[in-house]
Amino acid sequence: MKEENSTSRACERCKTFGEKCNHKVKKQRGKFYILARCIAMLVCGRERDHDRDRVSI
Repeated sequence: MKEENSTSRACERCKTFGEKCNHKVKKQRGKFYILARCIAMLVCGRERDHDRDRVSI
């Protein structure tokens, strides 16, 4: 709930439709970046663990 209030307040400052869209696009891009980084860390971590298991055998 708190995030929605801050988002709506931030968009109230944006006066034009283009500014509102630009604000939402930037926010969504940040979320996708964080998600991509998390996925990359999970994949790389599993590869590292798999390689470590192979070497120790």
